[in-house]
This record gives sequence, C-alpha cells and structure tokens, in this order.
Amino acid sequence: MTERQDEATDDPMMARIGQVIMLHHGGDREEARDRFLALWSEIGEHGDPLHRCTLAHFMADAQDDPGDELAWDLRALSAAEELTDDRLAAHHASLAVRAFYPSLHLNLAADYEKLGRHEAARSHLHRVRATIGALADDSYGDGIRAAADRMGERLGDPRPGE
Repeated sequence: MTERQDEATDDPMMARIGQVIMLHHGGDREEARDRFLALWSEIGEHGDPLHRCTLAHFMADAQDDPGDELAWDLRALSAAEELTDDRLAAHHASLAVRAFYPSLHLNLAADYEKLGRHEAARSHLHRVRATIGALADDSYGDGIRAAADRMGERLGDPRPGE
C-alpha cells in the first residue's frame, strides 16, 4: 500500500489514521497500537473498507507477536477485497485497489515465513508475483519488487526464469 498524500480528499478518519502511522514511524509502537485499537473500535469490523484496510495494514506493523501481525494483515486483505476503485478514487484519484495486493500479499508471505509456514509463505509470494504488474515503475514499485525477490531467495523460490 502506498503512503501518498498529495491530491487526497478530506477524510477525517484517514487523517487520524495517518497521525497514528506517523507516531508509529516515530518509534512509539505501544502508543500507536493503543491508538490504532481505539480507531478500530470506532470503525468497526464492518466499517468503511478503506479505513479498515489502511488501519489493519499499518497496525500489523506495530505488532510484536508474529501471530498478531498475521491476524492484522489478514484483516487488511479482507478489507481490500471489499474495497472498490470508486471508493478509493473518492479518497485519492491516482490509486487503484489492484495496486494494494502486491504489498498485502508480500506482508502475508513475510508473516508466514516468520511463523515457519513456508508453503503458505510461498503461496502468497506467488500471489505477489501474479499482481506485481499493477505497480508503477517508481520507487514504491521498485521496493516491492526487490522485497519479493529477496523473499523468493529466502524461501528457495526464485522468480521464474532465474
């Protein structure tokens, strides 16, 4: 998922989620987790899929336990599956749902790798590779592609043709 903020519409919940993301990036994982949980309780399990996807995606990164990280990444993927391009365009005109999937599946592959579940990790790595064409040729896309290549090396599953 991207963190682009230019051309974004005014969405108070996304702004609040963004503030917690900055807190987490500033190093306060515990406070970030607490605030993410408070926002999650406001959004609810069936709230706006964009809010749920974004919050869960970043909440996963704030977890210390790999099982908890996996649970949040699965929530992010589930919410992305409910997200429409129309809803996403209402937030930010340059984003497309299909571009979320490489990052979401890469995170799940990493979670499963941490848990020693290598077949599940490889399965999600294959999903990354199947969706990676949705990414732009920019630093974000390059980073996801490079991370997928490193994951493939660790899992003994290089890109086809290598």
